[in-house]
Amino acid sequence: MNTTTPDLSVILPCYRAAHLAKRSVEDLSAMLEDSGLSWEVIVVDDGGGDFAPDEWHDDTRVRLLDHASNRGKGAAVRTGMLAARGRTRIFTDVDLPFGADLFPVMHDYLRDGGFHLVIGDRTLPDSRYHQTTALPRRIASAVFTGFVGRIVTGGFFDTQCGLKGLRGDVADALFPILRLDRFAFDVELVYVALKHRLDIKRIPVHLLHNETSSVRLLRDSSRGVMDVALIKTNQLRGRYRSAALEQIVHDDFEAARAAAGADAVHS
Repeated sequence: MNTTTPDLSVILPCYRAAHLAKRSVEDLSAMLEDSGLSWEVIVVDDGGGDFAPDEWHDDTRVRLLDHASNRGKGAAVRTGMLAARGRTRIFTDVDLPFGADLFPVMHDYLRDGGFHLVIGDRTLPDSRYHQTTALPRRIASAVFTGFVGRIVTGGFFDTQCGLKGLRGDVADALFPILRLDRFAFDVELVYVALKHRLDIKRIPVHLLHNETSSVRLLRDSSRGVMDVALIKTNQLRGRYRSAALEQIVHDDFEAARAAAGADAVHS
């Protein structure tokens, strides 16, 4: 197995969408090949069981991982992130709803921009999202986003956009302490990142298509409320403590302070 450290890992969680995964991997491979970055793509089959191994990609930079049963998108993303080797790591939906043009930009923010996370935000002025989605989905998204913004993330809106990137060392420290497997795993990720004072860059996104999502207003809304309550409970019980994340923040702060001091001396 290739044990080198690529510049970028892309994680695609998948459930009964092997045909989309195969198409997306082909599109990603072509784009990343022209990006100048070394890369890997990890597809995580979350118990769908619809992949035919003998028909899968033969590029060693593409890996297929699988869960024995369906555990949820959060669990699939966590499996992929912890198996990844990239210096930066991005996860998005298997149909690439926002395309892949932003991946090199996100990589640069994480590698050189001083950010620990980069997340797509559909509420930013330059985003194009709501105009292309059905009314029930817009209602569900607006209600849950507003609820989360006020109760959990202190006004940090749009935790659930399906495009997020992390620095590799941050992913290795953050994902082992996350606990939600399903609906609100994105909320938990952003909440814990904010609690640890990680630097987050929000970027506008353009929705190109949406082939994998379905809205079940009653079920998803009730599940989301319960998950948010669980996040708060986990925080009160100290389950999101992480010495590794604290060390990352401390080391980055000291490095920035040292760099600022050096610039002052030479100015």
